[in-house]
Amino acid sequence: MFRSLRRALCAAAAALLLPLAGVQTAAHADPAAAVDRAAAAAAPGAGYWHTSGRQILNAAGQPVRIAGINWFGFETANYTPHGLWARDYKSMIDQMKSLGYNTIRLPYSDDLFKSGTVPNSIDFSGGKNADLQGLGSLQIMDRIVAYAGQGGLKVVLDRHRPDAAGQSPLWYTSAVPESTWIANLKALATRYQGNSTVIGIDLHNEPHDPACWGCGDTTRDWRLAAQRAGNAILSVNPELLVFVEGVQTFNGVSGWWGGNLMGVAQYPVQLDVPNRVVYSAHDYATSVAQQSWFSDPSFPANMPGIWDKYWGYIFKQNIAPVWVGEFGTTLQSTIDQKWLAALVSYLRPTSTYGADSISWTFWSWNPNSGDTGGILKDDWTTVDTVKDGYLASVKAPGFPSGGGGPGDPGDPGDPGGGAACTAAYTVGSDWGGGFNADVKVTNSGTTALKSWKVTWTWPGAQKVTSMWNASYTQSGSTVVASNADHNGAVAVGASASFGFGGAPGGGGAPAVSCTAT
Repeated sequence: MFRSLRRALCAAAAALLLPLAGVQTAAHADPAAAVDRAAAAAAPGAGYWHTSGRQILNAAGQPVRIAGINWFGFETANYTPHGLWARDYKSMIDQMKSLGYNTIRLPYSDDLFKSGTVPNSIDFSGGKNADLQGLGSLQIMDRIVAYAGQGGLKVVLDRHRPDAAGQSPLWYTSAVPESTWIANLKALATRYQGNSTVIGIDLHNEPHDPACWGCGDTTRDWRLAAQRAGNAILSVNPELLVFVEGVQTFNGVSGWWGGNLMGVAQYPVQLDVPNRVVYSAHDYATSVAQQSWFSDPSFPANMPGIWDKYWGYIFKQNIAPVWVGEFGTTLQSTIDQKWLAALVSYLRPTSTYGADSISWTFWSWNPNSGDTGGILKDDWTTVDTVKDGYLASVKAPGFPSGGGGPGDPGDPGDPGGGAACTAAYTVGSDWGGGFNADVKVTNSGTTALKSWKVTWTWPGAQKVTSMWNASYTQSGSTVVASNADHNGAVAVGASASFGFGGAPGGGGAPAVSCTAT
């Protein structure tokens, strides 16, 4: 989001799956397309996603459309999504779903990875946000991802800022070097490995001057930095989409921060894993800042040509998918109203084009966005039905509920066709210097489990010291536990358990994922 908003935030802080008639894609050549089509048709958007030309495809090779909302706050000094001072997070997510948004973009800053970061301004009265009490910011993110997945929403994580103080033009600062940026991106990719609710990561929000695209200067060339970061993410979680925003200026032509993707034609982002890049543009109206095209006598008829020049050509020329990660306005001026109507039309109505359309996440859910306002009004409950109504034609159906784990229909991670499992992690005792915990594995699928593995990532320096009824490996803070010989087979609806000791204590219960192997 643009700059006056950032100042306002600091003050505030005290898919569709529709078959495409007549459209053939290259998806049928992808190995994921071998997954059972009937199961995927019943569960649009299931599993991890990939790209083919201008389309985003689900695990079965069928097109999906991101039609979502930005919910900010993790990137501010509250270190948690805003509005939790007014409402329970689950009621917010339920409302997003009820309005027809199928994806949440969650901005965050690298402060979330610092040991001294403590989330604040959360109301726990009357039972609100009860399961967030005592959690760190990344653990709160786990809960939001888990609940969003249960409701059939997907999540895109957005590295919005290097720290809560504000946006940076480049992907690094003196306090947060590139090495820290990449290490934290990899940590998130590892944290949500096996959980396809998190479909991808937006590498850095709104690079702008002096950032360049294709200039070859490794200290400024955002395209080269995006390749380094994207490959680092895919080295630990090759299933994720990599969302790459534009810059401000290319060959002397300037536009919105992060909104100029003109350089893609000559200098595309090339990653080691194919079919993972989605280009992201940001576009705003006069409530954010004036641009020359708003005063053109032909406005708003001139706008499609503007969008074509900066980013729309990528979609129209079938180069890659385009996702408008941010666009918004207060809607107070007639110009802004015409702009939003024109942009929504340019994104292509779902009823006409299905998922062969431009994806988007509107800015923002929050009403406390200083220069756009939000879908919610200032009471954090009432919907701005006028603003929300502008988006009706480009909304798209949600996705299968259940958390988006590797056992979902259509996900190649489900080798048994109906084998799936869930896991529950419980701390039995914690004495500071160490702790004991138990994990219960339940067969949530339709066929018997032959074997299973459970994965989690601790937010701190915890290590397993001993484990019983399972074997394990630990890499950094990530643990993978596999069944023992005697408890790998689990009947439908039945459970198996294992336990372990670890140190130091105080880590709480991390989010866990279970995979039928």
